[in-house]
Amino acid sequence: MPPSCCGYLSQYTHHHLVAFLLTFFSYVFLHASRKTFSNVKVSISAQWTPSLQNGSTPAFSPGETWEKNQLFANEEQATLFLGALDSIFLFSYAVGLYLSGVIGDRVNLRYVLCFGLCGSAAVNVAFGTLTEWLHIYNVYLYCILWVLNGLLQSTVWPCIVAVMANWFGKTGRGFVFGLWSACASVGNILGAFLASSVLKYGYEYAFLVTSVVQFAGGVVLFFGLLTSPNEIGEEDAGESSAFVNNGKYLRAAGLSTDCQTGLGPVDTDTHRPLITEEEEVEEAEDVYDQNSHSQRGDQGSPKAVGFFQAFCLPGVLPYSLSYACLKLVNYSFFFWLPFYLSNNYGWKEAEADRLSMWYDVGGIIGGTVQGLITDFMGKRSPVLAVCLLLAMASLVGYSHSPADKTTNAALLAITGFLIGGPSNMISSAISADLGRQDAIRGSREALATVTGIVDGTGSIGAAGGQYLVSLIESKLGWVSVFYFFVVMTGGSIVFITPLIMTEASAMWRERQTRHHQL
Repeated sequence: MPPSCCGYLSQYTHHHLVAFLLTFFSYVFLHASRKTFSNVKVSISAQWTPSLQNGSTPAFSPGETWEKNQLFANEEQATLFLGALDSIFLFSYAVGLYLSGVIGDRVNLRYVLCFGLCGSAAVNVAFGTLTEWLHIYNVYLYCILWVLNGLLQSTVWPCIVAVMANWFGKTGRGFVFGLWSACASVGNILGAFLASSVLKYGYEYAFLVTSVVQFAGGVVLFFGLLTSPNEIGEEDAGESSAFVNNGKYLRAAGLSTDCQTGLGPVDTDTHRPLITEEEEVEEAEDVYDQNSHSQRGDQGSPKAVGFFQAFCLPGVLPYSLSYACLKLVNYSFFFWLPFYLSNNYGWKEAEADRLSMWYDVGGIIGGTVQGLITDFMGKRSPVLAVCLLLAMASLVGYSHSPADKTTNAALLAITGFLIGGPSNMISSAISADLGRQDAIRGSREALATVTGIVDGTGSIGAAGGQYLVSLIESKLGWVSVFYFFVVMTGGSIVFITPLIMTEASAMWRERQTRHHQL
């Protein structure tokens, strides 16, 4: 039976809490800054397409000022460029994830995190604030800055997932990571709140406020974060998990298991990867090699896993492709939801920003609840499959939402629960499972690399999707965009179907075994 919630929470110390909070809020601030661009798209579009309705510039401005600001002839061209900027950001973000995951497994995680957070904050100020203050409106400059922003932001997620996996083992990982992965949604809510609060002064102040908060968070993280229990003389969660899991086989081989992990008692099977089903005989055969490696680990740092070796680990490719489809949908809501609410329903930009928060509220609850369920079931993919099937229905329902804010908010929360929750699970808890599985021989340094591969592949899918969203909307309308989302959500189920079948079969065999025992 899985351990109780209080049982596995009692093993954590104040060091775990500090690591949880610092990594959580560092990504909250990053996502708040990232969300700003989608929150001010209407204002930016108005600034780039001079018209009589342009409220971004004082009335009766001289004609030369209009010409200077005019990047595009009409709103449709500006919308397509905004979609192109989203794709540019995500493509560079995806490339950066593949690289930063490998770097994060070889360089001090705290240095990489601080560099990414502070550097990205500086680029955001240059993109949204300095260009407006200095009246520099140039398509090529915007593209260059957004490529650089994507590369810098890509350093953060793989590294903070690696830090979390170092501190928190498989016991309760679904719940802990489900709760922790709400950081992105909390950041979206914070970003929407900050942007809507200062938008009346100009969109440049929205970029400035969120970037200053992000920069400060990077400084605090640099001086306060311990990236692993090894820094205070304890074994990290993965090392102690491997030892505890193989304890009964070590005893069978006549080897001692008297070791203090510093993390408290754990259930013997709860640290085994949820995506594989290795036989106990295979574990017994490998115990000598694992014990020898544990002894060698005291003499030197573990060897990092190569990129292609990590890519070929069991489960990495299916989940990466599934996440490519799912992140396309999730990030389309992230980038386009405020714009859609303002454009489709005629609501004010600040009101649309606040209403969009309900999607993130649903994602927060979804990631936590679904993570807790997977902990008690001992399986992840069946839970994801059920949620994604329901998400397809919720997308169809939301596409026909009436122009009523209460109804819209309720449908958004449901959709966020069913899409944002699984997205959070794959990018956090499942990525940590993949980077800590028993298939990695002779190394524990694969967490950031695997997380970078999963999130990077997801970002490639999301990048292509953002331009398609703007293209489909301009040609066919928003309803067709939502049906495109339904197809992509179905694709995310298809890619993990083999894993779903494997885990469902395992659950059926376990149930039959318990029935025969009774």
